[in-house]
Amino acid sequence: MKKNKISSGQSGAPALPEGQIPEIRPGQSVELLKELHILTRDGKLNQDSRRKLKQVYHLYQFIEKLMNELPQASGGSFTLADHGAGKSYLGFILYDLYFKHLPQSHLYGIETRAELVDKSRVLADKLGFDRMSFLNVSVEAATQLEELPKTFDVVTALHACDTATDDAIAFGLEKRVKAFVLVPCCQAELARHLSQSKALSLTRTPLAELWRHPLHTREMGSQLTNVLRCLYLEAHGYQVTVTELVGWEHSMKNELILARYTGQKKRQAAERLKSILQEFGLLALLNTRFTLPMDNQPDNGSGA
Repeated sequence: MKKNKISSGQSGAPALPEGQIPEIRPGQSVELLKELHILTRDGKLNQDSRRKLKQVYHLYQFIEKLMNELPQASGGSFTLADHGAGKSYLGFILYDLYFKHLPQSHLYGIETRAELVDKSRVLADKLGFDRMSFLNVSVEAATQLEELPKTFDVVTALHACDTATDDAIAFGLEKRVKAFVLVPCCQAELARHLSQSKALSLTRTPLAELWRHPLHTREMGSQLTNVLRCLYLEAHGYQVTVTELVGWEHSMKNELILARYTGQKKRQAAERLKSILQEFGLLALLNTRFTLPMDNQPDNGSGA
């Protein structure tokens, strides 16, 4: 089937006059940007909004390219779950520029703060974005909801805090998702585990000096979390790319993890994941946070 690629210039919504504000993508709804408080009521873009818009647009470019390359269902439809949606800046802009041109596609925003979910529902109704749904549940609880499709094409998680990113990965694996787009944030769980076993680690290996001081513990925990996530996704059959979302001058939470399902489960990734967990005294997470697929379990002992 020929792919139905979407040009972001297509839109039935009122658009900004060409060239008025260079940062605004052609075809973007003026009303939407005002409702999101990215544009002021008189159509201006302030410095803070310009920075926020740059981040969202940059992420949109990655997602647009990814979706255009994915095999599409009949009619060119997509399902996307945006976890930790917050005010749904990303979801609304994705829908406005991409999803509304695909009549059978649906975008789901998942957020625990009820007031944000209510506001997003009101705005979607006001703009006529009738294939957007907002759910007031945790990422973990969303996996069990019968009202959601059994499979998804794309899962996004933009600054989903701490283990919410891991919950988004677990959701995607359960829903046999074709691609992940993840911008992790506040990875504190592994730092806590490293702190608890710090004294033992210092007697066991000089590498523990890398996380002896509290600041280094936090930084090491963040770095280690994302490395393990990448290995975990590779072990489950995804091709993973890690890059910058935007320049460091715009955000310190800058790491972007892109993963696309290939079906090739990498045994070496599973073995290395287990070895790293063992080296850092974190093997307990192998049965909780980083459960490997049964057909890709590393051998005990030699790992051969």
